[in-house]
Amino acid sequence: MPVHYVTYKGIKFPPAYNSVHSLSFAHNEFLVRDDDVFNITYPKSGTVWMTEILSLIRSHGHPIWNQTVLNSDRMPWFSTRLGLEAALSYPSPRLLTCHLPRHIFPKSFSHSTAKVIYTLRDPRDVVVSYFYFCQIKPTHSIVYFPALLAAFCLPSVPHGSWFEHVRGWMQMKDRENFFFITYEELKQVGILADPPAPNVLMLVQNASFTAMRQNPMCSSILLPADIMDQTKGQFLRKGICGDWKNHFTVAQSETFNRIYQEKMRGLDVAFPWDRNQDPGQTEAI
Repeated sequence: MPVHYVTYKGIKFPPAYNSVHSLSFAHNEFLVRDDDVFNITYPKSGTVWMTEILSLIRSHGHPIWNQTVLNSDRMPWFSTRLGLEAALSYPSPRLLTCHLPRHIFPKSFSHSTAKVIYTLRDPRDVVVSYFYFCQIKPTHSIVYFPALLAAFCLPSVPHGSWFEHVRGWMQMKDRENFFFITYEELKQVGILADPPAPNVLMLVQNASFTAMRQNPMCSSILLPADIMDQTKGQFLRKGICGDWKNHFTVAQSETFNRIYQEKMRGLDVAFPWDRNQDPGQTEAI
């Protein structure tokens, strides 16, 4: 059956938990507080991972909060119907999550000192991860990988164009209350000090892919099958960099690279994957 997406300001959002009202309220009426911290990503770019990291930072590395409270309750998706209600009732300081592009982010943010943590990922790995995600989400259209890859380069893809999402948020890269990091850089985080401080070591261990997969508070295993059917695949699937090389043909890689160079021209930001745009390379990122 075809999926009837919710459309707001020209951007399509998955149904069930999004509505025009919740998106419009988040954009126009949501009051950002100065001590809010926003976890912002394009889908399949490390949202759950950053949620766990920020939750552990809030609890000084101790995993009890992460292991006993659903991640969507720790960091509400404030532009969705249920998440908006939770966010409005939360005391300060709030941790909040969304996939919103910059142009429909809360207008009140511009007059605040709230902080944004923006995580982004090699778009080729985003496509691969999103492809498998669609297999387990009844609220998403299931498509063949080549079709998804072609659609990914268009603004009509759900949540909008990856390129426009990144370009929009990266306009803030010089602001003091904006911090961005890549999935690839997070993968390099291991022993951060010598010797590591106990709370830092606890954070690294409890935000590992293995720990997240084993934690039902963030693995989405508790969701009903009509929301996420994990008999068809795992929500936390691999958690690696460079899996795109197992899915892209050389021709697809060359085409994607040309589109990437065209759409990202003039951004003046170097990402880790920009050093690995040769489709013939096979070493791990």
